[in-house]
Amino acid sequence: MLGSAILGTLTTVLLSGCQPPVPLSTVTLAAAAANETVAADVDKSKSDSGSAADVSEFIPPAELIESGKEWPQWGGTRVRNNAPNAKNLPESWNIGKFDRRTGEWDGSKAENVRWFSSLGSQTYGNPVVSGGQVYVGSNNGNGYLKRYPSNVDLGCLLAFDQKDGSFLWQHSSEKLITGRVHDWPLQGICCAPLVEGERLWFVTSRGEVRCLDTKGFHDGEDDGPVQNEVARVGDLMNSGEGSNYEDSLSSLNQGELTEALTKVLTDAGSEPEGDIEIKTLAENKSWTAKGNFGGVDRTLAIKQLGPRISIFKTLSVEDKQDADVIWVFNMMDELGVSQHNMCSCSVTSYGDLLFVNTSNGLDESHINLPAPEAPSFICMNKNTGEVLWTDQSPGTNILHGQWSSPSIEVLGGVPQVLFCGGDGWLYSFKADGGKDGAGELLWKFDCNPKESKWILGGEGTRNNLIATPVAYDGWVYVAVGQDPEHGEGEGHLWCIDPTKRGDVSPQLAVKLEGDSREPIDHKRIQAVEPEKGEAAVDNPNSAVVWHYSLADQNDDGEIDFEEEMHRSCGTVAIKDDVLYIADFSGLVHCLDAKGNEDGTPIVHFTYDMFAQSWGSPLIADDKVYIGDEDGDVCVFEFGAENNEPIEEINMGTSVYSTPVAADETIFISTKDKLFAIGKPR
Repeated sequence: MLGSAILGTLTTVLLSGCQPPVPLSTVTLAAAAANETVAADVDKSKSDSGSAADVSEFIPPAELIESGKEWPQWGGTRVRNNAPNAKNLPESWNIGKFDRRTGEWDGSKAENVRWFSSLGSQTYGNPVVSGGQVYVGSNNGNGYLKRYPSNVDLGCLLAFDQKDGSFLWQHSSEKLITGRVHDWPLQGICCAPLVEGERLWFVTSRGEVRCLDTKGFHDGEDDGPVQNEVARVGDLMNSGEGSNYEDSLSSLNQGELTEALTKVLTDAGSEPEGDIEIKTLAENKSWTAKGNFGGVDRTLAIKQLGPRISIFKTLSVEDKQDADVIWVFNMMDELGVSQHNMCSCSVTSYGDLLFVNTSNGLDESHINLPAPEAPSFICMNKNTGEVLWTDQSPGTNILHGQWSSPSIEVLGGVPQVLFCGGDGWLYSFKADGGKDGAGELLWKFDCNPKESKWILGGEGTRNNLIATPVAYDGWVYVAVGQDPEHGEGEGHLWCIDPTKRGDVSPQLAVKLEGDSREPIDHKRIQAVEPEKGEAAVDNPNSAVVWHYSLADQNDDGEIDFEEEMHRSCGTVAIKDDVLYIADFSGLVHCLDAKGNEDGTPIVHFTYDMFAQSWGSPLIADDKVYIGDEDGDVCVFEFGAENNEPIEEINMGTSVYSTPVAADETIFISTKDKLFAIGKPR
């Protein structure tokens, strides 16, 4: 086994708690033990795995929405409108009670709960339902894998059986050694994956785009060019005088495992059984251990790494609870990306093309952009991971981070991919493979007033774009917002005509010099500074259909709290021209998707949930479902006239995600649990 080269990514070593890990490079298991550099083991017979023949054909959005059976990506389809044709959904339910100390469930009063599964301690990912499985991004607070107990911080993509919620497998992303500037503690995987047939794509917290086999190792195969991935089993720490560390080094040199190392293996589910052959490759540095571990015959690599002895294995078909990786693309290594706090993008596809927001952003100072030349948006071949084109349109004007997700629709006869830049602009590119490594920019739209100003900490009026743009009936909808830690503030919701080209912003920034008006380049902090002789003038090429920021609904001449659009992380959902969106201040806004001919909005109603909302609405089965930070899910009857919820159901803890519906079931991920809600069958 060790005689052949084995491809595997040795990621960082985690200590218990949040101490900084030790970096390791991409090496084979043999190299992990022997400190050698060897060629990657790529199975040439499967090098085309993930080609069009292996990945199910793309299903058009209209067909997916109409079926109501699956919801295989964020927003359900590449159009991102969370309004499936799901039927027979409950309007009320009761989750029962959970003991706060033990977690034990009392289901005696539970109603319409099909099942629930435990997630990590913090969950921001939205559920995805496809092929009889449910996927959710979270952290490692539940510790499903023995080799990664719950006190080890990870980004986790979890897969469950759709029928009963039983755990199937987990992809584990160890924390980056650079810490919170790139990989914030306990946040986990915040995006939702894209699933097509037996292939899944997602972005890890480590800045990687990964393609997985949805069946994991349950199909008895190690699929893809990436095979025999290296995985950490456990670590024995050097805790100082009196520890077992030095004794374990000596025993390994003598061909023996100490009780301390045996305990590490046993705790990780790899208990040694029978005779174990220890081979020293470099005294006090590296060894191999051959034998039966946890009922599986395998060879482990053992290596002294700084203050610890680390043990590694290669994943195989026996490792049913681990993910099966097809290919990996590291955006930090390959493109020089430096994400701010986390990397998060719910990718989407168009044919064989995969579109990804890289999350390139500022450093911990919130002022400097460490990777100004790195792309913000990329197009890849979803079958191979090859980058086809990149774009740096936000340039050095990135305000904070970039965490929005792209959407795709054929608009005006042209397939367009919509990307929310970290500069507060919405960009549209032709959704194709590009030319000479570049995408074709169709139009761009500044979603902030030109005189708005970015101020650190959220005190300003200039905003990011965290929401996902939605295409509906030929138009595009998007709201502005900021990192929730920046608090509440002024917001804007735009309806845009995507058939125009060039700069289609509402206004243009110009320098006034006598009778002349000279265009000025966009500036990061404030596009127009009147005190410097600059002005915002109406753009004759504006694509604004309507704009919603303030609306005096009661005609009293004053703007009340409920008559403002505030910052939003959420995405609109639209059906039959009725639009819903929740803002971060806790208001549910219901508007006419078409607006007035003069560009003003038609506001049907607003409703105050009295708690911040991070997520987006679900429209399904003539009802609307929206969650909030207090853990309440408001249920409205669908329609412009239904301005009060018919139910308000508490989920036991915060709901940061968006409810989704598939196969007569509502799936809701709370802060620490995944619920399947449905009527009795």
